[in-house]
Amino acid sequence: MLVLGAQVLLGFQYRAFFEQAYDKLGSNERALQLAALFALLITISSLFLIASRHRIVEKGRDTARFHRFAMMLMRFVLFPFAIGLSFELAAAAYRIGGACVGAASGTLTLIAAFGFWYGPFAVRDRQQHQEPEDAMEETSLEQRTVEVLTEARVLLPGAQALLGFQLAIVLMEAFERLPEPVKIVHLVSLGFVALATIVLMAPAAYHRIVERGRDTERFHDFASRMLLAALALLGPGFCGDLYVVLYRAGYPGAALPIAAVALLVLYGAWFGAMFWLRRRRTTRLQMKPA
Repeated sequence: MLVLGAQVLLGFQYRAFFEQAYDKLGSNERALQLAALFALLITISSLFLIASRHRIVEKGRDTARFHRFAMMLMRFVLFPFAIGLSFELAAAAYRIGGACVGAASGTLTLIAAFGFWYGPFAVRDRQQHQEPEDAMEETSLEQRTVEVLTEARVLLPGAQALLGFQLAIVLMEAFERLPEPVKIVHLVSLGFVALATIVLMAPAAYHRIVERGRDTERFHDFASRMLLAALALLGPGFCGDLYVVLYRAGYPGAALPIAAVALLVLYGAWFGAMFWLRRRRTTRLQMKPA
């Protein structure tokens, strides 16, 4: 549910920079819009780590370590999502009722989000159930198939939301005023996201056509590869349009360095860190006495 909410808001947030009313916004309102965009990007990028780790490190299996990682990550991403949501509400209220109404709306949204999302964490089970570090369930093929398809469905709405934004802004007047190189960057990003969308839909087609709906190891491996390929394609798609948005927001000098650093961070987190974790785990298991 968190992924879907963040992805819908991200698509809107990208589009907001190309609306005609954006040129009429004051500096405070523009800062809120930009801060909300970065908060939502952090949220979605962090959530994609769950699928990346499950495919690369755990190879689709359910382990105690992976469960703790997912729970820890969920606790973290609620914070930037609450920030992004509150900034969105503050910007909208600012347009309607002025600075005081905007500040009050954003503050109340943030308090409500922290209270409902983080409040339950204060009430813990007094009995701590510590599972072994390498505890692993014997995950059935059927369960692994369900999980890889679910992870594909989690990534797909994000790609679709971004794709919808990319197609829509081409028809906007603000896009026409962008320099030609910036338009080309947008076109390349559009291609990456469109391809990612195609790749994410490939497992369903493969499952129906090739496997005739049966769960096989071959299908699980294929779906896992498609999921990782889609992540590799979404990185340039997200960062390319981040460059376009920053250029449109009035930061042409900082647009390229920020987009490049963002791409390195995404690839480093989604792939570099996960392959490193898998290698370290493999080495540790090999060193254990028989």
